[in-house]
Amino acid sequence: MIINEHLKKLSTEIKLRGFSPHTAKMYLFYNQKLLDYTKKKPEDITEDDIKDFLAYKFSDKSLSNASIALIKAALKFFYTEILGKNISQIKTPRKSKKLPIILTRNEIKSLLDKTENIKHKLIIELLYSTGLRLSECINLKYSDLDLNEGIGWVRMGKGSKDRIFIISEMFKKDLLEYKEKNNCNGKENIFSVNGRRMSTRGIQHAIKISAERAGIEKDVHVHTLRHSFATHLLENGVDIRKIQKLLGHSNLQTTQIYTQVSSEEIKKIKSPLDTL
Repeated sequence: MIINEHLKKLSTEIKLRGFSPHTAKMYLFYNQKLLDYTKKKPEDITEDDIKDFLAYKFSDKSLSNASIALIKAALKFFYTEILGKNISQIKTPRKSKKLPIILTRNEIKSLLDKTENIKHKLIIELLYSTGLRLSECINLKYSDLDLNEGIGWVRMGKGSKDRIFIISEMFKKDLLEYKEKNNCNGKENIFSVNGRRMSTRGIQHAIKISAERAGIEKDVHVHTLRHSFATHLLENGVDIRKIQKLLGHSNLQTTQIYTQVSSEEIKKIKSPLDTL
């Protein structure tokens, strides 16, 4: 609960900057946690207080380097942007550069075959065929699609940007059948329950259940389908800058990680042992 005037200013600034709801929630949460930890007012917080808090959180083995980096970013934004303090010298471990988990084409097919709920199958088809983020998926409306042209639009995606995406023929066919059976209109969210958007937790759970039924032992989640979409496009010879635009990446370096996980390209390399 926000009880401090400075945190109210933080909340206002976050809204004005257009941060995502998840980022806004985390920034407010961790700044409140720092105050709870130090028992101090924001104006009395020192750089040493922040270092002590980060060290305390770092001792929590359940938190990854990425989580620590998020906490640092939340505190730095508040104390630099709102309170005008200089805490730029605080160092934390870099984010670990783990390669994303990718499903093979056969695993994607099995995932779809083992998904019994038609709505859940549509979600998996959409996520894999477009590379949409979870938030973009649940906010998608029928009016965002031009099925005749085979394209759709993400409205106010990450960074408050609109972008275009492609629609597969399989998804189009299945969506039209679903829409006809359920008498859907163009104003509705595509994935809704009793008129309300499906929850992120509900979609994550549905994908997890389908993966278990398909016997996939990898850690499958929504972003796994996005990673697989990008990697498979790359393996199909699609230019990486086009993939960058489809994913909505502002930096090409973010997209280039998929060049490191393309198993098809790796398999083309002949082992030196076999050339002896």
